[in-house]
Amino acid sequence: MQENKQHLLENLLNDTSFKNWVYKKNRNDIAFWNNWIANNAEYIDTIYAARDIVIGIRFNKSELSEDLINDKLDNVIHKITKNTESTIDNGATSKKKIKLIYATSVLLSGIILFFAANFFTATSEVIHKTGFGEIIDLKLPDGTTVVLNGNSELKYNKDNSRDVVLNGEAYFKVKSKPSTKAKFWVTTQDLKVEVFGTHFNVNTRNKKTDVLLDEGSISLLLENGNSTKMQPGEIVTYSKESDKIVHNKVNSNIKYTHWIDGTYIFNNVTLIEVMQYIENAYGIASEFKNPNTKNIVITGGIPNENLTICIMALEKASGVTIQKQNNKLLIIEN
Repeated sequence: MQENKQHLLENLLNDTSFKNWVYKKNRNDIAFWNNWIANNAEYIDTIYAARDIVIGIRFNKSELSEDLINDKLDNVIHKITKNTESTIDNGATSKKKIKLIYATSVLLSGIILFFAANFFTATSEVIHKTGFGEIIDLKLPDGTTVVLNGNSELKYNKDNSRDVVLNGEAYFKVKSKPSTKAKFWVTTQDLKVEVFGTHFNVNTRNKKTDVLLDEGSISLLLENGNSTKMQPGEIVTYSKESDKIVHNKVNSNIKYTHWIDGTYIFNNVTLIEVMQYIENAYGIASEFKNPNTKNIVITGGIPNENLTICIMALEKASGVTIQKQNNKLLIIEN
């Protein structure tokens, strides 16, 4: 038993999904390990020992030290000075010396700017990325919470977390700032969402941006310079390529897709659109053996935290068979 626990401990310390559970970074991994612990109570001490070890490990950020910068500069200056003295000893003209001094100053300026730019870039921008099938919960410095869907990226300057850039999909619960009336901004390739405090979803997939407003009120500043306001329960779709905006109310007749809390909510969505959504989130393409099955309409909730369970639920909802072959999902008519 003791040997099994030691082996488990070693495996846990090298397991990325376990580390995600420790740091609460991935909903799928959190759900898996919570379930595993519930069914393997005899290993609870090993689990928490591994957790404590992982939490206890700290890595220093890799930054350019002042000594390193000075050392590199000294080496360059030494080489330039040596070349300058050699040129002077050989009877170089004043004109050549002026050119050499000018070249030296330009070189030094370039080196300083290079180090400064790298240091600034490395320390000012915060980027959160998710892999295919990965969902993470974030809390921004201003108190806003974000659920970042799979295959997505959210970035912002660490000095201003209320102005973010999104590529992919995320659900926002923006922390209001009534005392300062500070706005919150979400920028996509098509538009900019202007917020004071509200709950909404943004999806930038497929060369367009969909915004679904659950609570509050927001304004959209479109790429073409126009703006529009949204009300709760409304979906707005806009693409700068077509310069077309569509407003819809969320009801039983409107086609829409929503996700949160581990479930896809499909309403009158065709199977081909569902499979496109899964491809975006999980990175796995689909192929329809019968083109007619593309138009099967899906309505209802589908679990989204596990691809296998998601596929099984889709098969039941659509009446088709979905087989996974060589990183592709084959849709076969029953």
